[in-house]
Amino acid sequence: MSWGYGVFLRLLCLAAGYLFGCFLTAEVVARCTAGESARQIGSGNPGMANIMTHLGKRAGLLVLAGDVLKTAAACWFCWQLAPELRLTALLYGGFGAVLGHNWPFWNHGHGGKGVAVTCAWLMLYLPVTGVLCCLAGGIAVLLTGYLPLGAVLIAALAVPVGWLQYGGEAGALLLFNAGIMLTRHWPGLVRMYRGEEPQFFHPKH
Repeated sequence: MSWGYGVFLRLLCLAAGYLFGCFLTAEVVARCTAGESARQIGSGNPGMANIMTHLGKRAGLLVLAGDVLKTAAACWFCWQLAPELRLTALLYGGFGAVLGHNWPFWNHGHGGKGVAVTCAWLMLYLPVTGVLCCLAGGIAVLLTGYLPLGAVLIAALAVPVGWLQYGGEAGALLLFNAGIMLTRHWPGLVRMYRGEEPQFFHPKH
């Protein structure tokens, strides 16, 4: 495979993943459940936590399921689209889904924070170690109750894991993703430091 063709396929997978990611499950669930946009509910974030907090567990789980399915669909489509790239197709397709979820073109770039999408992507691209990264983040949330901490930890742990498993290209893209996750959750981390961040639940000590 020529260098130029390889770059073209990577960009194609990135674009395809982005289009899949632009489907905001929370928007559909919010309109069907509450008759209004997800941006009008709670914090306005079209994600599982916000929807679950204000519309109930069933609605939140529907959002989670939809976000996982769209990420899986993006990765599967890119695998079929560029079989020559093998796992690299999943790398770029999943990252594209994160970008689409966070900055959907149709919603003026107002999307979610990409936690569920990132977790689904990591578990598909790094089947064992990606699951462990997500478990570590989940444990952090269980111990503290703070979602921003778990989200940032998941993305950060995936960087050295991806680099060790698949090399510098994977490490670089996962590092970029970790930077995005940190940026999206920075206000929450600051509030957490100040003792102002609401806990998703109150852990037992």
